[in-house]
Amino acid sequence: MAGNLADAGGRLFAPGTVPSDYEAARDTIRNYFRKLRIWLICGLMACFMLPHAVLSAYFHFQFTSTLKKAGRLNLMALSESQRNTIDLFLQERVVNLFSLFHRRDFSLAPTENEMISYLQNLRQMSDAFVDVGFLRSDGVQIGYSGPYPYLQGKNYSHEKWFSRLKKNKKKYVISDIYLGFRHKPHFTIAVKQVIDGSDYIVRSTLDPDKFYMFLRTISHGKEVESALINENGLYQIVDPVRGKLLGRSDYVPPMNDRTGIQEIRIEGDSVLIAHAWLKEAGWALLVRQPLKIVHARMYRARSVMNLSLIFIIIVLGAVIVLITVTLVKQAQATAEKSQELQYQLLHAAKLASIGELAAGIAHEINNPLAIILATSGVIRDKLNPEFGMDSSPESLLEELDVIDATAFRASKITGQLLCFAYKGEPTLVPCNINQILDEVITGLMEYELEVENVRIERFQAEDLPEILIDPDQIKQVFINLINNASDAIVGSGTITIVTMEKGDDILVTVKDTGMGMSQEQIGKIFNPFYTTKEVGKGTGLGLSVSLGIVESLGGRIEVQSIVGAGSSFTVYLPKRSHTDNRRRSNHGKSARRQRNKRNKG
Repeated sequence: MAGNLADAGGRLFAPGTVPSDYEAARDTIRNYFRKLRIWLICGLMACFMLPHAVLSAYFHFQFTSTLKKAGRLNLMALSESQRNTIDLFLQERVVNLFSLFHRRDFSLAPTENEMISYLQNLRQMSDAFVDVGFLRSDGVQIGYSGPYPYLQGKNYSHEKWFSRLKKNKKKYVISDIYLGFRHKPHFTIAVKQVIDGSDYIVRSTLDPDKFYMFLRTISHGKEVESALINENGLYQIVDPVRGKLLGRSDYVPPMNDRTGIQEIRIEGDSVLIAHAWLKEAGWALLVRQPLKIVHARMYRARSVMNLSLIFIIIVLGAVIVLITVTLVKQAQATAEKSQELQYQLLHAAKLASIGELAAGIAHEINNPLAIILATSGVIRDKLNPEFGMDSSPESLLEELDVIDATAFRASKITGQLLCFAYKGEPTLVPCNINQILDEVITGLMEYELEVENVRIERFQAEDLPEILIDPDQIKQVFINLINNASDAIVGSGTITIVTMEKGDDILVTVKDTGMGMSQEQIGKIFNPFYTTKEVGKGTGLGLSVSLGIVESLGGRIEVQSIVGAGSSFTVYLPKRSHTDNRRRSNHGKSARRQRNKRNKG
């Protein structure tokens, strides 16, 4: 930037040799406008594109919702249609078996040839029939035709389907898939007829593979998978790729919901499953279709809308970026031109701060020097015979005591100033805060406060953990706070000291019933040499030193005050390990060095 910059002493920096803090300020300006450019671009793009995005989202949502509903309704309709077809198929097979009772050649003691004729008749109706059997009411099979001749004479009275048929009001039963005497998955359709007061049963086995082929036939071209499961979720009919007979299905619909549809995830893929419970058997038809197939039309429409929206964003975005970059560059140039004035104002503020600090030091040091000078003049006058003053050793010693006391006061001021400017590494040892407060208060301080009609009330939490602190330094903090509280009380009053454990900190609160402070005063009390006390009663360094000590230990001090109602100072001391305290101590020292560096600037 053109032009020279003045430092705190009035010297000028040549172009190209500006100080580092000026360079940092310029970098801050550039970072600010860089962020501003980003925010403006984002804001303008949002304002211009939000209407398009809202409309696109609305139509996309409506269209997507319609397509999803259509896909679900189509799958539901397909499941109900297949369910009705399967029910009709099973009803036909039941009718085929009942028709055997009405054949002309029907006999209660059928021969082998008659049974073969029955089976041929059934297979003409459906090739799913495997065999046929004729049973008495006691469950003994007295007639059989089929590939398993050893079933002749078998007793089926212990089979579940037989028990259901005997107890069922309906005259037929369709069993679940089971292994039975042949140890091969199959299911049975059995019908009963009362003849001469006794139940006679005709049963037939159906081939699950033939039934599966029938199921595939009615699903042809629908891009769906169909399966049948029983109430326990075991497959009755299933695609061999999906599972095996009597295997467990990964989805079992609720019995009380006769038809329904559900979206689930199977092996990482989203699948839509419609179900419909059969009327003729205790089976549920499951019709499944991957979402990528169900929503294929939706995905195509979404792609078109997304491409359109991307095109709009690119065009509008390019225009917005071009306009925003141009305007922000102009604003950044104006800000950088004003940086020189801001830098000079910053140095002026630093000079004012240094002047205030110097004035405080001069005031505090001049008072003791004036007393020493005046007292030495008194001694000279006493030693001069012309004035006839008392020049006895006792009188001179009294004056020398005044000089000593004043010199010690000046020494204390310089010591506190050094302590404020630089703190050495604290000696950290495990300490109990309650014990330290007892050492500070009990004894002389407590007696002095009683003399001044100031009562101390203590509410100290029990079982406070020990923390790593410098006991001498923290005692200095508590002494300063208690002395300040006592000085703030006019006449009689109370100082309340409370300790407690809160989260990761130990809290010590010193509260008084004194005069209180305004918000303006609270903002200055930690400044060096600032004091609300009368001249000669305080140096204004106590709170500054206390704050430095607490920050070196990784803590902080909070102040609350109301004019006329008293003040409350709360010291937060962290419950940290030695390493954490050292780290936070170094951080506190670094913060103080930065403040000192700014003050010196």
